[in-house]
Amino acid sequence: MDPTWTTTVLLVPFVVVLTAGFFYLYGFIVGLLSKTSVRNKVVVLTDALSGLGKECAGVFHKGGARLILCGKSWEKLEELADDLANASDPTVTFPPKLVLLDFGDMDSLPEAIAEILDCYGCLDILILNSSMKVKAPAQNLSLEMDKLLMDNNYFGPVTLAKGVLPSMISRRTGHLLLVNSIQGKLAVPFRTTYAASKHAVQAFFDCLRAEVEEYGISVSTINHTFISSSASENTQAAFSKSIWSLLYTKKHSGVSPDEVAAEIVKTLNNKRKEVSYPAAFTSLSSGCRLMVEHDRQNQRFTVTPGSGAGAHECAVLSYTFTGDKEVDLMSTYVPETFRGQGVAALLSQAAMDFLVEENLKAHVSCWYIQKYIEEHPLQHFKDLVITTD
Repeated sequence: MDPTWTTTVLLVPFVVVLTAGFFYLYGFIVGLLSKTSVRNKVVVLTDALSGLGKECAGVFHKGGARLILCGKSWEKLEELADDLANASDPTVTFPPKLVLLDFGDMDSLPEAIAEILDCYGCLDILILNSSMKVKAPAQNLSLEMDKLLMDNNYFGPVTLAKGVLPSMISRRTGHLLLVNSIQGKLAVPFRTTYAASKHAVQAFFDCLRAEVEEYGISVSTINHTFISSSASENTQAAFSKSIWSLLYTKKHSGVSPDEVAAEIVKTLNNKRKEVSYPAAFTSLSSGCRLMVEHDRQNQRFTVTPGSGAGAHECAVLSYTFTGDKEVDLMSTYVPETFRGQGVAALLSQAAMDFLVEENLKAHVSCWYIQKYIEEHPLQHFKDLVITTD
């Protein structure tokens, strides 16, 4: 037997074990840093009652932070505080303080801000997690709904940030972290006011970052895609399985709350300015803004960059009617300059919205749309009838 071949065979298990050990050690160190970085820090968390809010509350509470949990329901805040206390060691954690906070009620914010500052006299980290989502044709959205969306997604977070800034400036330290949305970087049909609010709040905190840097204050934004909820994990398959289900890991609910919470911890530790999550959207952090358009006359969806290199190019998804209420979604063209920017996901989402709005049956011959359907919560597609090759 060849000695070289024997040596190679013996080395393979060693390399596998060494690699596994490296990743275990890396995870352990990251977990340790997540605890030490917030220990004794005053952390304010808005919308603590959401899935992501509860996950963040658990991470920071176990890490020894002095938590101030904000939400709309006092009873549910008390339940959350009890759950945190029961799941932790009281000798190394602090009982969370609770504050009623509703960005939809702007008149109540001055009192809520004063209460937050009175809890410990200062704060180190403000996590702005609240968000209100609406998907509808622009003409169907009332002015009252537009204002409510802007209050929750823009005016509320901005007012709270302004309210705590003087305290941070006087201490010359602090970290503001905005949990925004990838919609703050994209222009997608049926998201007019929602996307506008996310674009606006993104711009505000981008400008604020430059203003407060001289005071030692960090400003971070996290632009994520859809965050899962426990309810979405129990949905049933609505289309016949394709071979792609064997080649791709299903993520029925987009990104999970614990994944985004871990990203928040990393962002705070490294003081990163902007993060797009998941990685498919990372290039959007560099300033590329993508726009989705629906050309009904030519029966196609296009994605074009707002500016910069490749602005003349576009990614295309075509469809054709095979019956009165039936369409075939066909393959697309994606230029090399668009690779890795989540373009396929944008085209898929636009196509799904179109099918829902028009109540169409669809045959999907485009592989990446099949993959998209498999990876996302099916209740978002209502009662679509979808078949695949």
